Amino acid sequence: MAQPTVSRRIDALESGMGLVLFDRDSRGFQQTNFAKALLDLAEEMEGVAEKLEQTINELRKPKPIRISAPGNFSEQVMDIFSEFSARNPDVGFEFIHSIRVLDLASGEADIAVRITKDEPDQDLICRKIRDAKWAMFGSKSYAEKFGLPKSDAELEGHRFVTFENPNVPDTLHHWLIQRVAPEHIVASYLDVDLMQAAVRSGQGLGLLNVMQARHDSTLIRCWDDIEELTRQHLMLISPEAYRRPEVKTFTKFFAP
Repeated sequence: MAQPTVSRRIDALESGMGLVLFDRDSRGFQQTNFAKALLDLAEEMEGVAEKLEQTINELRKPKPIRISAPGNFSEQVMDIFSEFSARNPDVGFEFIHSIRVLDLASGEADIAVRITKDEPDQDLICRKIRDAKWAMFGSKSYAEKFGLPKSDAELEGHRFVTFENPNVPDTLHHWLIQRVAPEHIVASYLDVDLMQAAVRSGQGLGLLNVMQARHDSTLIRCWDDIEELTRQHLMLISPEAYRRPEVKTFTKFFAP
């Protein structure tokens, strides 16, 4: 820094403080007793200022976006994540594969992808992804042995697998038991992916998410979507997470 600039800044500092910090002579600047008395505090302030700057820089750095979603959600939409990552290489993701409803307000996750018929918490930021639809599916091997029903009126005589989990509403299981005898349900699973695997293996027919099942070429839809099972597929974001630029950018990119 040039000497005139240093002189001007010292003059401004002394004027603001009302103290003479340096004596000027032919040898340059000499500290006064005032300057010596303030030196330790000034160095402490410098250290705090540097730490503050470091902390601000750390807070500015994008943190991994924690997304809670059931099943193989990340695999289904990997193309979208790949495109986003190509545009935003400094943003990472952490997928929390859980069917349990996590508490976004307390920070258990930043974003939750949920399928529900209920209105979401008004304190959360909500974006609708699509309508989630279900249909009855069977495998090719099951169809070769037993054929496939063409409507819910033709379910009699078939075998079924179902999904039951205490952490989620029993909508699918309830629909099924209203239409088939209990002895025709050969297995019940706590995990959706395991239930789909059972349908794939030919163990029985099952109600599957149409979007998820379409990625499995071994599955055959028995008839059209069952409209009464349609639910909202939502992206929910905690307000605290949405304040982070990377979360806001991802939300705007993904939701459409």
